[in-house]
Amino acid sequence: MVTFQNSTTSMRVLSAFRVIHWRNVPVMIVLGIGAIFMLLPFMWMFAASMRPINEVYSLPPSFFPKEIQFESYRNVFDSPLPFFKMYSNSFVVAAVTTFGVILTSTMAAFAFSRLRFPGSTLLFASMLLGLMVPPALILIPLFFGMAEAGVLNSLWSLILPGLASPLAIFMMRQFMEGQPRVYEEAAFVDGASYWTIFRRISLPQMGPPIAAMSIIVFTTSWNNFLLPSVFIHKVELMTLPVGLVAMNSAFGAQSLSATMAAVTMSVLPLFIVFLVAQRFIVESVTSAGIKG
Repeated sequence: MVTFQNSTTSMRVLSAFRVIHWRNVPVMIVLGIGAIFMLLPFMWMFAASMRPINEVYSLPPSFFPKEIQFESYRNVFDSPLPFFKMYSNSFVVAAVTTFGVILTSTMAAFAFSRLRFPGSTLLFASMLLGLMVPPALILIPLFFGMAEAGVLNSLWSLILPGLASPLAIFMMRQFMEGQPRVYEEAAFVDGASYWTIFRRISLPQMGPPIAAMSIIVFTTSWNNFLLPSVFIHKVELMTLPVGLVAMNSAFGAQSLSATMAAVTMSVLPLFIVFLVAQRFIVESVTSAGIKG
């Protein structure tokens, strides 16, 4: 009798899971179709990068190449413009900017969230005004500032303007506001300094916003076109967004396939960063907080 009851209960549980599963099928289908449409531009870009030169402008156009070749990638490597140097410049700028933004935003968020000093609310509100200012509006004063600092035509002119991010500070501060202060107050009573509390208690809890902000900052810095086009005039210091425009005009008749090959290689780090950081986001969300 017990075995029969257990089997009946198991069948009910399995049937409930089947109902839930079949209810999710329409949602999964819609999401799958949406994912395919989102991937279509990347698939076309990758397919166009492997087309022969005589097939690039053929009519009617085809989605998949009739013949796969890697001549376009060889043309990118043999280009008179230093593609690998532009690649390394973009990586250095994006990596240093991301590290700097995470460092400054976490420390500023700790100060605004945990410390009480005169004018903190007014200072935080003034900082948020930076979210309302278009980057192009401050381009001219920023140019003169970089010129006075003597960092024009250097990678520092692309790194320094992005080290203070109002969006990152706001995001980190809002996350810290939702975290319990019991452990921090207990550590302060035991004689811990603010730096020790920040480094050993507050910072380990900030995994989710750090991972998410790292993706945003790295992607924004990697794709930045405005600042490199104004502050950089040397070919060896170009980043990929500006370099791709120069390469597009240098390729001539081979522009489409070779440009698609260069763009394919330029977006590869973004996919890697997103996939790696996405894993850290999930791990951080599941293990966020302080375990006693």
